[in-house]
Amino acid sequence: MSAVASTVDGSSRPALVATIGLTACALIGFAANSLLCRLALAPGLIDAASFTSIRICAGAATLMLLARGGLSGGSWGSALALFAYAILFSFAYLRIGAATGALVLFGAVQVTMVGAGLRAGERPRAVEWSGLAIAVLGLVALSAPGLASPDLTGSVAMIMAGIAWGVYSLRGRRAGDPLATTAGNFVRCVPLALVASLVLVSEVHISPLGVVYAVASGALASGVGYSLWYAALRGLTATRAAIAQLAVPVIAALAAVPLLDESITWRLMLAGSAVLAGVGLACLAPKR
Repeated sequence: MSAVASTVDGSSRPALVATIGLTACALIGFAANSLLCRLALAPGLIDAASFTSIRICAGAATLMLLARGGLSGGSWGSALALFAYAILFSFAYLRIGAATGALVLFGAVQVTMVGAGLRAGERPRAVEWSGLAIAVLGLVALSAPGLASPDLTGSVAMIMAGIAWGVYSLRGRRAGDPLATTAGNFVRCVPLALVASLVLVSEVHISPLGVVYAVASGALASGVGYSLWYAALRGLTATRAAIAQLAVPVIAALAAVPLLDESITWRLMLAGSAVLAGVGLACLAPKR
């Protein structure tokens, strides 16, 4: 992973390619999480607490296998941030629409991570700010038609989920072994998720298909995806990591066409292209 880490200080081409590849795979995993959560919770196939618990347990089991039982990494602080994101994300999707939810979530992530980067001394170049502006405008254009009196409780939950994810990502930039760190964080999350399920046991309803979606979300999109994200973070500044995540709603919207039988529109293509162009402009800009 030293090649990936070297992109923080230099511009080694192999390291840059590795960082781009890891980031792209991680973002696809994030989008898959949104789709799986929507597929499970929207039709009521499973309750939010059970979905979260199964997702975290499946992720922990997968990561333990991949890390060969090594749980030396991770921390309770990161585990708490991860759990807060996962549980709030699930409950928010019960009350808020997909378009509004994506805008609120990634808006909160932007504020958290870019703000932390500025506070830490990062000074994005003009081209990075331009890329951020283009990506945000594209995301607003993609989401705005669905924005109409969003549910207050759902919006607050999604904002808190975005802040928690931003904190988790920022802590991940200091991680040593990405796989061991992610495994340790997930294992620490298991008792937190089980306690939440016990507290909300009266709301439990589970179907076999809901369990399948939760396991897929935990084992693949979360367990593997978050490990790739922690690896990618070592080659990204906080600002660039924040901007890159704006691509997730676009990836999710494009994937929803074949998976959720949604139609592709000119707005989706144009707004999606603007977001991806802005992300690319910001993330590929020369470093100081």
